[in-house]
Amino acid sequence: MLNRFADVTRGGQLESCHAGALVIATAAGDILGVAGANGKEVFPRSSLKLIQALPLIETGAADRYTMGDAELALVCASHVGSPRHIAIVSQLLERAGLAAGKLACGPQFPLDIDDQRALLKSGLQATALHNNCSGKHAAMLLTARHLGEPIEHYELAQHPVQERIRQTIEEVVGARLDDAIPGIDGCSVPTWRLPLDRLAIAFARLLCGEGLADPRLRAVDRLLSACWAQPELMAGRGRFDTEILTRFPQDVFIKAGAEGVYCGAIRSRRIGFAVKIADGAKRAAEAVVGAILAHFLPEADDLGQPVILHNAAGIAVGDVRPGRAVQTVLDGITL
Repeated sequence: MLNRFADVTRGGQLESCHAGALVIATAAGDILGVAGANGKEVFPRSSLKLIQALPLIETGAADRYTMGDAELALVCASHVGSPRHIAIVSQLLERAGLAAGKLACGPQFPLDIDDQRALLKSGLQATALHNNCSGKHAAMLLTARHLGEPIEHYELAQHPVQERIRQTIEEVVGARLDDAIPGIDGCSVPTWRLPLDRLAIAFARLLCGEGLADPRLRAVDRLLSACWAQPELMAGRGRFDTEILTRFPQDVFIKAGAEGVYCGAIRSRRIGFAVKIADGAKRAAEAVVGAILAHFLPEADDLGQPVILHNAAGIAVGDVRPGRAVQTVLDGITL
């Protein structure tokens, strides 16, 4: 299979493999490497939360509601619904005089297993506050409240909040979306199909400030600084995104999206990347991102190694490792 992005072994033998697409590009817009399809369009899902959060700052809403690093990291996050995550979202809504019932993302059990058990033991129900996108939705509500826009139906594509976000995505990614038909994301807001190559270039430019003028440059830096300062709020304990943001502050930014999407960039190398795994497997997407970071950062060499799989008895039974297609692309890139 030529398009092997990640291999899963058992007993030293191939058991499964994941196909996908990958683009690595520079902040100047040059394509360094491609596997799969360069112009392939994907739903980037939550990988765009940093971009979706820009209007919160650019409209002045973040300043009005005195948002610091913790709050700003959480609006860019796909969090696990821990008590700290929930407390910050609740406080944000309270500052704007909004109830949690206004969140349109829907209820979701905490993604952290210990927090799930604690919630079930308490006898309480999961709410929209526990939803991994509740921070993003709080940002949308606060922006609408700040601008005097309707609070109801803020999640719909024709609402000013979503029209503003669509325009921001167009500007940052360099793709026309005014005639595009959006899909509906897992948290109920619009999500548009975008080319992988444009996503890779966009993330490289976001981290390097390429082509960004004030005040957007300052808005991007403010959000990135918050995510690096509060990495556990960006995801949660033991999560891949949290690990990478913790290890490489001020240099590496990554953000997962559902269905095997990852977008990110390495500031010191002035490159960005966009990954899509065909079957939506997060384990494969993480293996690919780990391989990219290991190739470009000597101190990240361990991230390119196979991830050991254990069974319920704790026995090592196999691993997940970057596939041949990814390694071929990376071997052809030197900076």
